[in-house]
Amino acid sequence: MAYIITDECIACGACMADCPVEAITEGDDKYVINAETCIDCGSCEASCPVGAPQAE
Repeated sequence: MAYIITDECIACGACMADCPVEAITEGDDKYVINAETCIDCGSCEASCPVGAPQAE
């Protein structure tokens, strides 16, 4: 089950830097996780200062 990034995202980029499979990209107003690439490791959730990445 992939992670998603909620509207709490402040677009800091911490999650993108910590993703081991590069599944996170910068969107228009927040970062986005590619569900097909995400391996559900939780690195993004652990690195986010506002808890925006959530298990779907």
